[in-house]
Amino acid sequence: MRRSPCSLLCAGLLAGSLPLLAQESRDEGRLKKVEKQVDGLRWSQDALRKATDDQLWFLRLSDVAVVDKVTFTGPANPRAEESYGIKNERHPLKIQQYVFVPRKAEKGRKLPLIVLPHGGVHADFTTYHAHIVREMVECGFVVVAPDYRGSTGYGKGFYEAIDYGGLEVDDVVAGRDWAVEHLPVDPKRCAMVGWSHGGLIALMAVFDHPEKFAACYAGVPVSDLLMRVGYAGEEYRDDAVVRTMFAGRTPSEDVDLVRRRSPVWNAHKLRTPLLIHTSTNDRDVSVVEVEALLTALKAAGKTFEHKIYQDAPGGHSFNRIDTTLAQESRKEIYAFLEKHLK
Repeated sequence: MRRSPCSLLCAGLLAGSLPLLAQESRDEGRLKKVEKQVDGLRWSQDALRKATDDQLWFLRLSDVAVVDKVTFTGPANPRAEESYGIKNERHPLKIQQYVFVPRKAEKGRKLPLIVLPHGGVHADFTTYHAHIVREMVECGFVVVAPDYRGSTGYGKGFYEAIDYGGLEVDDVVAGRDWAVEHLPVDPKRCAMVGWSHGGLIALMAVFDHPEKFAACYAGVPVSDLLMRVGYAGEEYRDDAVVRTMFAGRTPSEDVDLVRRRSPVWNAHKLRTPLLIHTSTNDRDVSVVEVEALLTALKAAGKTFEHKIYQDAPGGHSFNRIDTTLAQESRKEIYAFLEKHLK
């Protein structure tokens, strides 16, 4: 049977395209493999940076503190991939925590505790805080700093377990409970101290667990997530990124969820002595956001202390750096804590 010139041409074109399609498929496979390797390098580099910084803790603070890093468990990750038929609720998430116990502590004596959650979304506790931890230890405080879910340095799965203002707060409270059980700590003299996102965690922890904390300091605290999503940077403009923060939803889809996680909407719960600091030139957490929290606390009839610094050098980090103003501001914090933790 003779084939038409047209069918012969089509057959030839098809035969010629098959090697090209096969090549494209191989190229696509190679590209995906390279992308996976690059992604893996990112997490490996992250872990290496973390391990290197961990060594600096021992070098910089071992003269004043017994330094350790421990692992405990927090609530399960509800978004984890289940395996071997073990439900997520049966598999608590492992959390790592830095521990600093004063070397000069009198044996057998119970000491006051500071729980110090780091700031930043997808950040971690680094030696950026070394001078602050040194001051706290020299004041006689035991300090613990949990790297709650979503922190960097522990791999992709832990990073993606982030639960902004939700389970991360439970992780930090669990860090306090671990310290009370395992360290020479007085359970009646525990304080929360946090800056920025750590300030949000500190506030939510004492709002929800007033029986566990005798004092709280919140520096430049993230206070209203609805407001923050409206004015903050590009990371809050990307719905896909925001969904990873808020259990798969965006603030516009679940306003009540974001309110439940915002200090400004929980101010009526305050039962703990509280000190708040902010500055008018903060380019990260606007003073307007913190002022909204102050207004909510006053409207709820709460007694607390606060100070708004006028254009303090350093802006968002004004009292975490090494200026004279920063040191004086931190002395105010320690005096406040010592007053309430006796």
